[in-house]
Amino acid sequence: MIAGSGPSLAQASTPLTIAATNGDITALEQAIAAGTPLESRDSRQRTALMLAVQNRDIEAARRLIEAGADVNARDDIEDTPYLLAGASGQIEILRLTLAHGADLASTNRYGGTALIPASEHGYVETVEALIAAGINVDHVNRLGWTALLEAVLLGNGGPDQVTTVQRLIAAGANLNLADLDGVTPLQHANARGYVEIARVLEQAGAQ
Repeated sequence: MIAGSGPSLAQASTPLTIAATNGDITALEQAIAAGTPLESRDSRQRTALMLAVQNRDIEAARRLIEAGADVNARDDIEDTPYLLAGASGQIEILRLTLAHGADLASTNRYGGTALIPASEHGYVETVEALIAAGINVDHVNRLGWTALLEAVLLGNGGPDQVTTVQRLIAAGANLNLADLDGVTPLQHANARGYVEIARVLEQAGAQ
């Protein structure tokens, strides 16, 4: 549930978006100083900040955010810099967005908050940061999945997934909130042979 490949130069249409696409910090600063609108967009409605996040360019993202770039600006597939940073486990950029007005209630094209894909991938630090920021741990996306369900359904059952489940439980996640078919996280864990996740859920009182 993460946006696809990084941006291409052909799609970058302003000095600021071109600089962000190229990872050219000098050109980026020059464009900002020249007054290029921070929210100028390329052909896919991506701002320079979104392009920096797609490139995993922490320094470019930092410069843009500190200059006032909108961390909640949506592109043509309903992603925002904040949502993408969370979904792709970019903890440094995520923390910057959280410190500069990230909308915790915002959702992606699947109707999920940043916590749901972060939990799916077992990005423990990201999950912890979002929980600490006060995100709703029981939000249900359009597929009928919470962060806990997605951690079990789409995860690999490994150590990071186990820790993610533990963090969600500690944050008060509803252990028995079932999917659209009425299947609970514990039932999914048992069906997939995720013994440790099932044990953690059972010890917490899941049914």
